[in-house]
Amino acid sequence: MKIMLQNVGYLVTMDEKEQIYRGVDVLIDPPIIQSITSHTAGAAPKNCRVIPAHNLAIFPGLINTHHHFYQTFTRAYPAVQNVSLFNWLQTLYPVWSVLNPDDIYYSSLLAIMELLKTGCTTTSDHLYLHPHSFSESPVEIEIRAACETGIRFIATHGSMSRSEKDGGLPPDNLVKSEDEILSTSEYLIDRYHDNRPFPMLQIALAPCSPFSVTPRLMKATSQLARKKEVLLHTHLCETKDEEQYCLETYNKRPLELMKELQWTGEDVWYAHGIHFNDSELNDLAGTGTGICHCPSSNMRLGSGICRVVEMLRKSINVSLGVDGSASNDTSDMWGEVRNALLLQRIGYGPSHFSAYDALRLATKNGARVLKRPELGTITENSAADLIGISLDRPDFIGSGFDPGTAPFFCGISHEVDLSIINGKPIIQDGKFTNIDEEKLYNTIVRQWRTFYEKL
Repeated sequence: MKIMLQNVGYLVTMDEKEQIYRGVDVLIDPPIIQSITSHTAGAAPKNCRVIPAHNLAIFPGLINTHHHFYQTFTRAYPAVQNVSLFNWLQTLYPVWSVLNPDDIYYSSLLAIMELLKTGCTTTSDHLYLHPHSFSESPVEIEIRAACETGIRFIATHGSMSRSEKDGGLPPDNLVKSEDEILSTSEYLIDRYHDNRPFPMLQIALAPCSPFSVTPRLMKATSQLARKKEVLLHTHLCETKDEEQYCLETYNKRPLELMKELQWTGEDVWYAHGIHFNDSELNDLAGTGTGICHCPSSNMRLGSGICRVVEMLRKSINVSLGVDGSASNDTSDMWGEVRNALLLQRIGYGPSHFSAYDALRLATKNGARVLKRPELGTITENSAADLIGISLDRPDFIGSGFDPGTAPFFCGISHEVDLSIINGKPIIQDGKFTNIDEEKLYNTIVRQWRTFYEKL
């Protein structure tokens, strides 16, 4: 059924001209936006569902390009509240090793619901834990959760092949052999990756990091991804520890190693990308390699400040990610836009990174990183992924001077009032349309308590 957002208060298009319209009607013919026209009373077509939007600021759905859903069950874990990444991982890997399939399913549902409620309509997830006790791939479990919520999903098949006995960080029961990893990667692509227009589900391949897999697996994964025409993703240059590891183990800096292993290009995006030098920024620009900036996690772990301002000047494509819910410790997408804005201003001053620079990271830049040109803007024939937030709420009163920045400059809550994905309302009037929220949260709490009691 067609939907009309009628008499939109503010339409923040993030199109090429980044126009903001007032008093327009947006006609949706799923899965696309059919038209954007000046509001005329009574102009809705027959058999069209009308959603009054006079009190809403409408934005393109936000795009999250790095996350670890399963970590919602280990938020604020006391032993890692004051440590850096390597110690954080070494402490949490044994904890995560007791996760069971239900834990993965419900922690994924929780993360996705938080993303949806805070404006995200497209998300990727990097799942690299593969406990030996599971009878199915954990990636399939979170795919099931994503499909049930209605979010647009890019599932990345993460992998770890180097356990503690091989000089890595995770315990043996969380890693797989290289042959198993490549076989499962191919299986997931063949079964789930959708190449049709406006896909709701795609697969990318994502070895965890240079210190958790072998160079042989990194290279074999890049070859498989290009054979299958899917994207590549990994953590890179997140900490100085990683840099030191690569220098000591391979006598190469992390990006130099990635170049050698065929891990640069427009089909590759890295999470974090904090510790690149000037020459490496030029390499990223020249190869079209993307970066996902994760400001909350980077501040939480004290990893450093990504050089986003300089990257954007060089036309490096930078997107945004909330990162794992144990290094953030939330899945608040609008909150991530705010932190991206504030952190770059700490690093470069207020005049070098605007609020709209931050908003681009979460909209059209994310679409470019994921090679999804139909996402990230509100234009005719783009995907009907839109979110709406009322600026009449008490915490937004007074913010109408610039509605495009209000949801992250202002607010004590970042929850949206409306979310439409692929032309289907997922949230309306601040409530899920397809989920019994209270019942599901009660189930998730019970599952978390069962997990907690195992520790």
